[in-house]
Amino acid sequence: MTQAVQTKLKYAIETSGLGKRYRSFWALKDCAVTVPQGSVTALVGPNGAGKTTLLKLLVGLNRPSAGAAVVLGQTPNQTTEYLSEIGYLAQEIPLYSQFSAADHFAMGAHLDPRWDNDLAVKRLNELKIPLDRPVGKLSGGQRAQVGLAMALAKKPRLLLLDEPVAALDPLARVDFLTSLAQAAADADGELTVVMSSHLLADLERVCDHVIILASGETQLCDDIEQVLKTHKLLVGPPGALPASNEYIVIKESRSSTAAHALVRLSSLRISVPGWHVRDVDIEEIVLAYMGQSRDAATSEGAAQ
Repeated sequence: MTQAVQTKLKYAIETSGLGKRYRSFWALKDCAVTVPQGSVTALVGPNGAGKTTLLKLLVGLNRPSAGAAVVLGQTPNQTTEYLSEIGYLAQEIPLYSQFSAADHFAMGAHLDPRWDNDLAVKRLNELKIPLDRPVGKLSGGQRAQVGLAMALAKKPRLLLLDEPVAALDPLARVDFLTSLAQAAADADGELTVVMSSHLLADLERVCDHVIILASGETQLCDDIEQVLKTHKLLVGPPGALPASNEYIVIKESRSSTAAHALVRLSSLRISVPGWHVRDVDIEEIVLAYMGQSRDAATSEGAAQ
């Protein structure tokens, strides 16, 4: 693929009907998402939502049971040509505990002709992470930074991160996300990042696109700015929210004194007499979709 074709891609990732089944269990089903080239996308959902399954399908570690994925214009596979474009960092940060960061970098340089050793060394020097200390003796945050430096030293066009900050303390998490945001900015639109997480407060810090998975299915895929514009909280008197083609109810609750409904608007205009319209943050929206999926699963189980 030529550089001219690379820069014309609208989406780094497109999936349609993508699914992965293990015997009778669908870990992911009917997944349809698009990830704009150059975006930093949050892949969010509860544990068991299918996030890791989706990332493994995108990197070519698993084959789909249904549907298709197109990544950087190709079907995911395990060829050298494809993998040279992909950076992948698993949740456990797979490093050799007895090897130093410098040892890991030397291996990377030996295996990958595109390896940018100066970039990797510079990143760790800026963070004051020792290059000569065995990574098993580094803190969790430092090991995560070594893993990120290695992923970026490949000079990938797509970086897939599977829960990279899940085990880090708040300060290390902020440091990691700051490094990630800086790397994306330095790439000037040539790097697309997909980061899975269930830590919702991390989203707005670095991401501009969001995919919500729950129960193995896509609940939402859109730009975060657009998501915030099209989701509102309606607060009104006790009782059901009037039906309308202006919105779709995502989650509602009622008490003896008031009713609350988080809705997705069909357009940016809404008018419900007697109800107040309030803005919501991305965390409220994500939790509403997760709750909707959980309630549906509970109802289905009860029916059976």
